[in-house]
Order: sequence, then C-alpha cells, then structure tokens
Amino acid sequence: MGLSKVYEDAGAALADVLRDDLLIAAGGFGLCGIPELLIAAIRASGVKGLTVASNNAGVDGFGLGQLLETRQVKKMISSYVGENAEFMRQYLSGELELEFNPQGTLAERMRAGGAGIPGFYTKTGVGTVIAEGKEHHDFDGQTYILERGLVADLAIVKAWKADPSGNLVFRKTARNFNVPAATCGKICVAEVEEIVPLGALDPDSIHLPGIYVHRIVQGAHEKRIEQRTTRKKEAV
Repeated sequence: MGLSKVYEDAGAALADVLRDDLLIAAGGFGLCGIPELLIAAIRASGVKGLTVASNNAGVDGFGLGQLLETRQVKKMISSYVGENAEFMRQYLSGELELEFNPQGTLAERMRAGGAGIPGFYTKTGVGTVIAEGKEHHDFDGQTYILERGLVADLAIVKAWKADPSGNLVFRKTARNFNVPAATCGKICVAEVEEIVPLGALDPDSIHLPGIYVHRIVQGAHEKRIEQRTTRKKEAV
C-alpha cells in the first residue's frame, strides 16, 4: 500500500492490527453512524477478549451485537445497554464486564484521550455508583470526581465522505461519538460511503482532519432503524 491510506476492504485494513485483548473505541450511536463493515471484519477475524468503548452495543444480531453473540467481547465501556437483549443477558449473568459511563463522560474521556489529557474532573456521577473508587476533589464548594482520559489500541469509525488523505465528513447525527472515538485511537480505521479526490472537500466543512485517520475503506452500508414508530393512517 505504500503511503496510501485507502485499503481494498475492511479485512485488509484490519489484518495486521487485530489481536486478542485489544481496547477498541467504536463510533456511532445506536445504529446511526456505526462502523458495520469493520465490526463484521472483526467478527470474521475471530479475535477475542476485546474491551469495547462505545455508547452502546447496537442491537441483537447487528452492529456490536454481532461480537457479543460470538463471545468476542469480554468488557463493554458504555452508557446504554438498551435495545440489546443479549447485552443485558450477558451482563446480568456475569458473562460480560460492564463499566458504566454517563454519555457525556464517555465522550469526554475519548476526547481527552485524543487530546493527550490524562484525566478531568466532573460533577456527573457524584454520589452514585459511578463515583465508587474514584478520586474526589472539591472546587469552589462543589464535589467532583476524577475521570481518566481514554486511549484505545484501535478506533473504528464510520463517515460519509473522505479524501485520500483521510479528511472526513460525517452526515448529520451520524457524527456523534465518531469524532472523539477516532481521535483517541492509536490507530484509527474509517469506513466511508464515498472517497472523493484530494481537494474536493471544502476545508471549512471537514469534521475530522486526516492526521487522526490512518486507514480508509469504502463500502456499501445498510441503513437500519432501531425502533420504527409510525402513526395510524387517519380516516379520510
């Protein structure tokens, strides 16, 4: 591949990166903006003992839920366990470790790790199980807990467009958690819907500079809906 960041497919992009016991930061929220091609490649690789930092674990049979089905994940660092019965079952039965993080705390842990910040203080979680075992400190009469920045061995993210240098543009709410997840990975692999020529992206429209992105793979994506809600058709 030389200096090119573009790989043939997800398997090729991850081939020399994957190993057992990795800490992986995964972007997306529910089924929105998840790196489904990279998740499928991780499943196919058979690596195990993974710790995955992600807002949630997708749904049963799709997204990160696929890695739970195959027992490749030993621990989740998440803020939400809903929509996934297997996630809940494994956690409640003691088969899966779970480190609960409030959503904002998890996003900031990723952002801080990517910015080289080892820790930060927050009031979120004070007085709850979230604060157990964590350093407490008072600032201006208020108690805060210390949260550590998160640095992952591998970050997997999903973007809308990329250029060959790895500059990324996300589409609407699919950006959430992808940017902080990407920055905190020692290696960041991005899957995208479209790769455009260098210079085609407006510099002011780039959401994540290519300096954070090491590898890119293009592919088709399935757009699922977690909870389809419709209203009854009104009588004419």
